[in-house]
Amino acid sequence: MRQEEIDALIVRALEEDMPCGDITTESLIPPRALARALLMAKQPGILAGLEVAIRVFQALDPRVSVNRFLSDGAAFQAGDVLAEIEGRAVTILAGERTALNILQRMSGIATMARRFVDAVAGTGVTILDTRKTTPGLRTLEKYAVRMGGAANHRPDLSSMVLIKDNHLMMVPDIVRAVKRVRRKVGRGILVEVEVTSFGQARKALAAGADWIMLDNMKPAEMKRVVQWIGGRARVEASGNIDLSTVRGVARTGVDYISSGKLTHSVEAVDISLEFLGPLGRRVNRVAPKVRRKP
Repeated sequence: MRQEEIDALIVRALEEDMPCGDITTESLIPPRALARALLMAKQPGILAGLEVAIRVFQALDPRVSVNRFLSDGAAFQAGDVLAEIEGRAVTILAGERTALNILQRMSGIATMARRFVDAVAGTGVTILDTRKTTPGLRTLEKYAVRMGGAANHRPDLSSMVLIKDNHLMMVPDIVRAVKRVRRKVGRGILVEVEVTSFGQARKALAAGADWIMLDNMKPAEMKRVVQWIGGRARVEASGNIDLSTVRGVARTGVDYISSGKLTHSVEAVDISLEFLGPLGRRVNRVAPKVRRKP
């Protein structure tokens, strides 16, 4: 996502949160008062979206300064300080919720992606996301997937052909369907076909599909299909695969495993903004753990 797109997204989010300003903060806090705050993890996770969160504060006031202690893709523990923010108190307080919403959501996705990647470690399988993303936030959410160590499937409907079961309800012949789209899009675009049986997989390969998705197949059937294809096409497994089943699927020899669970139903990581008050005032708090970049 280009910086202009991120900035536009941030503007929309801030307008949603304070269409007429932050009336509480603006009524209480002098506009020139300076303050300091910490972005602090309340539970373990994988960091994603820190720069976007920082951009929220800087969109409100470019003079905000930030001391980063970790970068996107890094693991953190409960109590770790991710970044220190200094600037006008009204800016920090007004941007707090929007920045945290972005950071918590993106870090939740990165954390889930890392769990899937760790679950298939050593198998050679690549974990992929899907298009099951929050409307308007797909680029950020797919970025978060990469920060967790997984990879992106097609970003949109325009970049790759994926003939699914609903398409085949309208054009039941797989060979005809593949040939039809190939005539339309040419050889420069990948063509994938979703199949649910060994017979459909044979037809998809015979038609010249580059990529075959095995949808909701049992592992034994997946293994049979993979062995028959023998590297002549990429093979992806999909369909209700979770952390308890993903390693068993990986052992079938597929190249990829895709799961909507990386993005569509993840739990946000608990990250808070610890407001330390005015600059120069001693704060009587237990010192948080600060993990500095190596």
